[in-house]
Amino acid sequence: MNGARNDERGTTERVLTLLGLLQQRQLWTGPELADRLGVTPRTVRRDVERLRTLGYPVHAGQGVGGGYRLGAGQELPPLLLDDQEAIATAVSLLAGAGGAVAGAGDAALQALTKLDQVLPTRLRHEVRALSGSVEFFAGGRTPVDPEALMTLARACRDEVEAGFDYPSGGEVRRRRVEPYRLVASDRRWYLFAYDLDRDDWRTFRVDRMTDTSARTWRFRPRDAPDAAAYVQEGVASRVYSHQARFLVHASADTVRAQIPAAAAVVRPRGSERCEVLSGGERLDAVLLHMVLLGHDFEVLDPPELGERCRELARRLLSAGATNAPPPSRS
Repeated sequence: MNGARNDERGTTERVLTLLGLLQQRQLWTGPELADRLGVTPRTVRRDVERLRTLGYPVHAGQGVGGGYRLGAGQELPPLLLDDQEAIATAVSLLAGAGGAVAGAGDAALQALTKLDQVLPTRLRHEVRALSGSVEFFAGGRTPVDPEALMTLARACRDEVEAGFDYPSGGEVRRRRVEPYRLVASDRRWYLFAYDLDRDDWRTFRVDRMTDTSARTWRFRPRDAPDAAAYVQEGVASRVYSHQARFLVHASADTVRAQIPAAAAVVRPRGSERCEVLSGGERLDAVLLHMVLLGHDFEVLDPPELGERCRELARRLLSAGATNAPPPSRS
């Protein structure tokens, strides 16, 4: 019985090796494969049939220039990846998870989850750190130190405290945090974490961190706000001196297509209206952007911005009246 199991295991390993060879090169002759596998050409033919049974379309050509090649099938069979290929695939999927193509992010994270399930233990934790600790609200971002990113991703996964040097108030200070999620915006990576020294939730730009490290001290997760929404609101408004809210008479999808995700938070208010939250160093600049959207809108906050609208409207009317054509005489 043990001999039969060993024979079966040997056959399985040989067939997987054959699949790996077919993925490495476009065309192999039967004698080349037999030599690589240490078997006869007849055994190669049997193993090719086993692959075909599993759904791999292995084509065979006769004569000069003929041989075995792996073709495209109607269904996607499993792939064989070495360690470096698996890591590269995981990193590429992570980049796609924050992509701008609709639906691509969810699909990329699902693919990462599947990849994680079949990876060896030495690689599985790396992929889980990436797939389980990343959220996004737009695509494409500034490169950051991959070691820092992986350190923070592991800390999010393992629920351990992290530390890093971070510029604040004109000087660099050491920050101690409970890291919850990495969030990818349309330009940058952010860490959403609970700041232990300030006793509150904070958003940190990963590209501004230095000397990033994770501790072995574990923490009990707190009730946290939605990471992606919190970071987006912070990037779009809280980092600025002034914040403003508007009610725009257009659908949320229409306005989102006009405003970058890092510039404003757009929330639907029914099918034909939406609320826009944005910020800036000068409220006049925020107001100008709203005017240029080309939709009717109302100021919700702050109240003084409504008075500013009326003042600017008077100036514009006055400026327009200066060069207005004279009324026509009948």
